[in-house]
Amino acid sequence: MIQLVTMQIKRNDISSTKIKLIISADDDEISKLKDKILTKFQVKSKIPGFRQGKAPLSVVEKHVESSALQAEFIDEAINSLYIGAINQEKIKPFGSPKISLSKFVPFTTLEFEAEADTLGKVKLTDYKKIKKQPVKAKVTAEDVNEVIDSLRTRSATKKEVTRASKESDEVIIDFRGVDSKKQPIQGADGKDYALTLGSKAFIPGFEDNLIGLKPKQEKTFDLKFPKDYGVKDLSSKKVTFTVNINQINEITKPKLDAEFAGKIGPFKTVAEMKEDIKKHLLAEKQKQEDQKLENEIVLEVVDKSEVDLPDVLVAEQIERLKTEVRQNLTYRGQTWQEMLEEEGSSEEQFIDKQLRPEAERRVKTGLVLSEISVKENLDVTKNELDTRMQELKDQYSDQAMQAELAKPEARQEIASRMITEKTVKKLVEIATK
Repeated sequence: MIQLVTMQIKRNDISSTKIKLIISADDDEISKLKDKILTKFQVKSKIPGFRQGKAPLSVVEKHVESSALQAEFIDEAINSLYIGAINQEKIKPFGSPKISLSKFVPFTTLEFEAEADTLGKVKLTDYKKIKKQPVKAKVTAEDVNEVIDSLRTRSATKKEVTRASKESDEVIIDFRGVDSKKQPIQGADGKDYALTLGSKAFIPGFEDNLIGLKPKQEKTFDLKFPKDYGVKDLSSKKVTFTVNINQINEITKPKLDAEFAGKIGPFKTVAEMKEDIKKHLLAEKQKQEDQKLENEIVLEVVDKSEVDLPDVLVAEQIERLKTEVRQNLTYRGQTWQEMLEEEGSSEEQFIDKQLRPEAERRVKTGLVLSEISVKENLDVTKNELDTRMQELKDQYSDQAMQAELAKPEARQEIASRMITEKTVKKLVEIATK
């Protein structure tokens, strides 16, 4: 790379996370850059009277198309001058700069503007003063019994009956909901839907209205969606449901005895099964408590720290969130536009109210944790990274995923995640000691 000796740089800090540089080179630098480009052409040149690659640069210049020479020169000059400028100004940009050529007189004058995004100020709180008490998880007999009841339900037998329905029966229903104007309500309809009465799978009152009905019966009743219902447009909304009972199945759960325990696992008694369930529940609950503690500590550290958020990082995170939302919508069989209509907002409003705050939170968290990792001198060894990469490769057998993991950027991404994990672990260690 050409070591730039002289250049003129005018710096304009547009914001704490964006800078503009006006860069120009003098005649000497332009001459050096021109010779470098001509040397590239010289190596490939086949000029009568000279061996390949041996013609003088002045001769090579006469045989190279002017537009090609100028294009190569501009690319090389901008790249070299930009790198020299950010090094001289001690700027650490990320992403590609926005380049605008201001002046260019072939091989005598070159001036361009480079606008780049930079990491802004990260002022950490005194995270070593944050203290938390770890929570030891507990498992009650009720917790164990809930798991057992779920296991018995999964092993239950069904028998079609013609009597009136009662709680714990499974009913196969067709249903539809309309508003006060008799217009269908999106998401409030279904056909041959299997519903266990008493499961509380539907809004309050829905299942109660189906108790006592017989097969082929129809019932119409009014309900009101809860105020805190997940779909904003349906919150507190009145709806009239019409339900047809297609079939009623009596559910019979297996007895809770040694035979049942033996079918669930290598248990000789119900007590053994309960002890095993308790052990696994305790491990899962402790994991949840540990995760909750981590989240609380990180949240407090991030909230108390001050960060200038680069617009470009927030924009990138918004795009990632949009992709996540679209994937979830596809899974639910809903389109982006249908979701916006359901929310009663435009795309811009949805992004500003729902996505932007989360995007900003993620970016701020990432920058704060990154700053702490540097301060605590946290890193990942080659052996640690190799081990993690091998573990991931062992998890995936398909060739596409194996190919993705083989890419250098994948290794870099995993290393970054591992440093984040170490940083969070360090924060927990500090907060709980």
